[in-house]
Amino acid sequence: MGTSASATTTGRAASPHRRRWEVFRRALRHEVSRLRDRRRLLAMTLLIITFGCLAAGLVARGEPAGADARAYWAAVRIWLGGGDPYRPTGPFLPYVYAPWMLPAFAPWALLPWDVAWYVWRGGTILALLWTIHWAYRQRPLETAVLVMLLGFPFGANLDTGNINLPLTLLLWAALFSGPLIAGLIWAIATWMKWAPVVFLVVLPPRARLWGLLFLALSVLLSLATLPETIAQLEALVGFGGRPIRLDYIVFLWALVPVLWRRPDPFAWLRLSWWRERLAALRHERRSRARRVYGWLGLPHGSPHDRRGSTPAATLAAAPPATVATPAPAIGPSVAPASDGEG
Repeated sequence: MGTSASATTTGRAASPHRRRWEVFRRALRHEVSRLRDRRRLLAMTLLIITFGCLAAGLVARGEPAGADARAYWAAVRIWLGGGDPYRPTGPFLPYVYAPWMLPAFAPWALLPWDVAWYVWRGGTILALLWTIHWAYRQRPLETAVLVMLLGFPFGANLDTGNINLPLTLLLWAALFSGPLIAGLIWAIATWMKWAPVVFLVVLPPRARLWGLLFLALSVLLSLATLPETIAQLEALVGFGGRPIRLDYIVFLWALVPVLWRRPDPFAWLRLSWWRERLAALRHERRSRARRVYGWLGLPHGSPHDRRGSTPAATLAAAPPATVATPAPAIGPSVAPASDGEG
């Protein structure tokens, strides 16, 4: 009797339905335990309110939305038809970007407008949600607060279809790309809007070099199409006085991957952080040329000179007695180098 009851109990516990229920119960318990975190609850509340307001605004706008995206779409079609995209006819805004960038919009602009607008806005929303998901996994509450503060710029760009938000997402992707792709993205974004020029300092050194090279190539391409470039400048001036562009604030979102991966993302808000940086610059012993080479990721000097330019390498090259003797130093202390004897 005891053996039979034990076998029955074991069979029930090992049944597939029982195992699935146990897995589901553990997962549910884990999610409920996460909801006890007040910071996550507050972050979820802020995101729900922000997304609700954005959705309500986009739905309320309806058909009038997408004026800027329609300008890009119409410019390609006018250009392919032999017209002037900088002086369009019809209910379209003029195209105000470099003429050699028109082919980049061509594959998308060949779609019917309803489909093209759906792809433009839908793709932008999906990419934005992916970046929010990544940032939320790193720092939930900080991400929710920043999304709430940038809610109006997000909504304005999603409403008009302006290229600011796609460029912001591309700058985000540049920070996860190789030097060549990162430099290309930065150069295109800078030549289109100029506001992303400040992001050069957060790119890796070799990406900065590629970015400046691609930016110089952009200048040459604009000079090669000088008549169209003059028409572009005339179209820009033709807008006249424009209000403060709050939708440009959306570019701040591209700094999230840089800040969120730091132990203290808001250290730069303290004066002590700037004092440390200024002190490091004052005690920099390299020449200005070598600083520029290092900033651009260019090789300079011999490998021995590059190794010897760091304090750690200088201490390692010193005699053992000198290294072991404590002395005042600027910056973090360096552990004494081992002489290889047990």
